[in-house]
Amino acid sequence: MIETKENLKAGAAGSLKTELDRLAEKYETKDFIKDDPVQFVHIFKDKRDIELAGFLAALFAFGKREVFIKKLNALFNLMEMKPYEFAANFDSEKILDGFNYRFIKECDIAAFLFAYRKLITKDKMSLEELFNEGYKKTGDIFGCFQFVCDYFYENALKDGKVCDYPGYKFMLSNPKNKGAMKRMNMFLRWMIRKNSPVDVGIWNFLAPSELFIPLDVHVGNISRSLGLLNRKQNDSKSVFELTRKLKEFNPIDPVKYDFALFGYGVNNKNG
Repeated sequence: MIETKENLKAGAAGSLKTELDRLAEKYETKDFIKDDPVQFVHIFKDKRDIELAGFLAALFAFGKREVFIKKLNALFNLMEMKPYEFAANFDSEKILDGFNYRFIKECDIAAFLFAYRKLITKDKMSLEELFNEGYKKTGDIFGCFQFVCDYFYENALKDGKVCDYPGYKFMLSNPKNKGAMKRMNMFLRWMIRKNSPVDVGIWNFLAPSELFIPLDVHVGNISRSLGLLNRKQNDSKSVFELTRKLKEFNPIDPVKYDFALFGYGVNNKNG
């Protein structure tokens, strides 16, 4: 059984590292996939389908997990389980059949697909190449996120005009707002980490050591309770602080502790 958080905080850093390593190993298994949005990157075989399905799954990963997973299944069924082909030939909102999820409406999905279609057909780039270009030009991950989001903001056209729907801006959160960018960091974890039973590791422009922890309210609260995070807000500064701390435990693969923090939450959900 996991130690109490009081004992972990009072003990040596080595005790906490040992427990987090144990939890990471326990929860980073194939069994983790079935209840997590990462399941959608395991459905497809073609790299183009995997990265697009993964990006959409990450963008939809807010609210109740069982609800957005059900919605994503419906979306990929609308795409006849061929997301890349569907996007490459997308030309109308009508074939989305009124699809929506909370703040994200049919028009937001259409705007995203119009931008993605331009990326792969006119600009002849994959999602990996877009992220890679953003990283090369800015030199850091959050700068890369800004580059990618700017592309999707500028190329999401509706009736010849740049889309400015609030749901679209929520789906693709603007890094300029200094948020934690949890969904983007989670997506990169899926795409970059190799030799994992959960993450697929099909992208190569980053090393796992350069990734940032996907931070949400749940992870933030657990990290503070364990003394891993002092900052109160769940923002980009907290992401940097928490990742620096986790690098002390594992400088090569700090975000493996995403599984440990999840596991700690499972073990202590009533505590």
